[in-house]
Amino acid sequence: MSELDIPELALVALVGISGSGKSTFAREHFAPTQVLSSDYFRGLVADDENDQSASGDAFDVLHYVAGKRLKAGRLTVVDATNLQPHARAGLIKVAREHDVLPVAVVLDVPEALAWERTQARADRTFGRQVLTRMHRDLRRSLGQLAREGFRKVHVLRGPEEIAGATIRYEKLFNDKRELTGPFDIIGDVHGCHAELETLLTTLGYAVSRDNAVHPEGRTAVFVGDLVDRGPDSPGVLRLVMGMVRNGTAICVPGNHEQKLARKLNGRNVQLTHGLPETLAQLDAEPPEFVQEVRTFIDGLVSHYVLDGGNLVVAHAGLKEAYQGRASGRVRSFALYGETTGETDEYGLPVRYPWARDYRGSAAVVYGHTPTPEPEWINNTICLDTGCVFGGKLTALRWPSRELVSVPAQREYYAPARPLVAETARPDEGLDLADVTGRRHLDYGYGRTTVAAENAAAALEVMSRFALAPETLIWLPPTMAPCSTATVDGYLEHPSTAFADLRSAGVDKVVCEEKHMGSRAVVRISRDGVGDAIWTRTGRPFFDAGRNAALLAKVRTAAIAAGVLEDGWLLLDTELLPWSAKAGGLIRDRYAGVGAAGRAALPAALEVLDRVAARGLDVGMLRERIELRAAEIAGYSDAYRAYVRPTDGLTGVTVAPFAVLAGPGVSHKDRDHGWHLDLADRLVAADPVLFTPTRRRVVDLADAEAERAATDWWLELTAAGGEGMVVKPYAGLGATDAKGRLVQPGVKCRGREYLRIIYGPEYTRPEQLERLRQRHLGRKRGLALREHGLGLAALDRHAQGAPLWRVHELVFAILAAESEPVDPRL
Repeated sequence: MSELDIPELALVALVGISGSGKSTFAREHFAPTQVLSSDYFRGLVADDENDQSASGDAFDVLHYVAGKRLKAGRLTVVDATNLQPHARAGLIKVAREHDVLPVAVVLDVPEALAWERTQARADRTFGRQVLTRMHRDLRRSLGQLAREGFRKVHVLRGPEEIAGATIRYEKLFNDKRELTGPFDIIGDVHGCHAELETLLTTLGYAVSRDNAVHPEGRTAVFVGDLVDRGPDSPGVLRLVMGMVRNGTAICVPGNHEQKLARKLNGRNVQLTHGLPETLAQLDAEPPEFVQEVRTFIDGLVSHYVLDGGNLVVAHAGLKEAYQGRASGRVRSFALYGETTGETDEYGLPVRYPWARDYRGSAAVVYGHTPTPEPEWINNTICLDTGCVFGGKLTALRWPSRELVSVPAQREYYAPARPLVAETARPDEGLDLADVTGRRHLDYGYGRTTVAAENAAAALEVMSRFALAPETLIWLPPTMAPCSTATVDGYLEHPSTAFADLRSAGVDKVVCEEKHMGSRAVVRISRDGVGDAIWTRTGRPFFDAGRNAALLAKVRTAAIAAGVLEDGWLLLDTELLPWSAKAGGLIRDRYAGVGAAGRAALPAALEVLDRVAARGLDVGMLRERIELRAAEIAGYSDAYRAYVRPTDGLTGVTVAPFAVLAGPGVSHKDRDHGWHLDLADRLVAADPVLFTPTRRRVVDLADAEAERAATDWWLELTAAGGEGMVVKPYAGLGATDAKGRLVQPGVKCRGREYLRIIYGPEYTRPEQLERLRQRHLGRKRGLALREHGLGLAALDRHAQGAPLWRVHELVFAILAAESEPVDPRL
């Protein structure tokens, strides 16, 4: 039995004459979608799979599809004869363009057997001489495949060997996604052995001459450039090689290791940039150590993809298109980066700032270009802080992203040019391409598509009205209502809210009073820098003066309550009364209806009374008008409950109910008891400014607790309250048994409040029956999607992700608001 080793990502070319069994082999060993057949593509372009005159166009299309698959990281198999060098050259070209390994699988069967199979096929009409020519081409090809560029060549001889073959997929050497750390990623050492030992000790490693072990099992990751310029390159090599050998470290090569290896292998290289010092130091070492160094460097892999694909380590960095790929240009970029082709005033190449354009989801950690201070730029960071030049040696702890540095003992080597920090953060601005057009987002909690027209609507709001993107790290999601109630006289009822969350696997909920105000997101900090308050669409809440005054009050109370000890906080709140922000809406949409009804209906009743006094029977009509008047009165009372006079900030209150985030942390996994406890502390610190959120905690296995919460809701709504929001007690990040997010809360609105939403007469039996047919699926899906996008935005911000990666999610929330969903839900 032959076992064929094939990389998980490769372009596999099946090579064989007609009748050798290529299609059968492909069908048995690969998924149908992985196989691109030349016959099939001839049929696509010419309606005849045997039309050889269409081969050129067919292969153009085949190469295009193969390229799309390889770009997406999908194994691709080409089922064609592939007997001519020019045909194979096209496949090699496609593989190289996408930095994947080309593999050839040759099916070599006797010509007589192939002819027998060919004659049995009615669609094969060529003569034996064609097959003979193919067989001759196959014989010539066998010795050429490796020279042409195929990295692996598997030859299966005869039908028995072909039938017994099996495929074994092998990971690329750079694929270490199964290693999740935690890691300590260490920048360019350049022979600074003493500083390396000090840094490892500071990081908690027990260091010996040729090993270092962390008691918590952490793994060190070296970004290369271990050698040259410094005082003890052999000492650094001995320690790092020992750690790699003992499994406490991994290492990628730097350009200085590459040059040293070429010299040790007898190549002619320029003795510059510290190489002479390293060679002199190695001359004092035993020959077997030098041989060990050469073997070690030769075995280093250009880059590593770690931690489930969330982390990439390469000496000079790596563009997203090259991550997890294998080719000469990938290795070259990982070692040297890119240059513009220019030289600076010091005679050194000007490096292309690839990190400014980086848009990958994986964090890229690298070295190579010394900088005074490491700084995150578009989810990338350079850890070369010029230790050998008198700077410091720096490590990044992953996944916490904590930076740890130790100073150089002295300047060992004068830099060719001064170490200069990045003058401007390239991720302060945003690229329109990040948010415009039809976009597909994988945000960790799910996948979504942002329609181009929705993106355009969001761009209109963001560009004209919203706060600066660096401030808007979160927007509140829409909220789904509970399922439609079957209780007589009610459209929404606690019983269905409890049932909804119980069916999602939630066993404990908190019922929070629903404040009828305007949703307000508040950011406050100790120093007041960056503080803001914004609406659900990201707009400033009031004018600048009132915003500043309100934020100052919130900040003072938060500090007094011990809620804001340092840094900053992001609060989810409701600002009351509703009329403070929605006065125009109330006047235009609701008050006019109420005023018209109160003016017209009493007059109509007076007329009917006079008509009745004349002996006409208008009783039924009068009952209808009287009912309508009562409904209008209830409608007016409903919206008036949320209107009260305010003067500036006098009369304005804030109801906090969640603390969303702080420096480097998202509080999504905190339970609602924790959130509401902090809210209570704010209320206690300033009871004039803050409004408490009344609540009940309910165990959904306790029927009596449900009944008590229902009674509380009835009392709350009878007194003019809007209703309640029922939330999983576990917190914003609550999930079901399959790990999927559940609704962060369902609203259960009171009978009288719903008059504002559905109209004065909505409680009539026939109206309720019609409204019970409302469709909630789209609203629920939208609420859950916006919730997931918001949590992902908070996660990314806490992780220090670049602005564009946070903003694309916040932007998607706003874009989702343009979807056609019944606004009454």
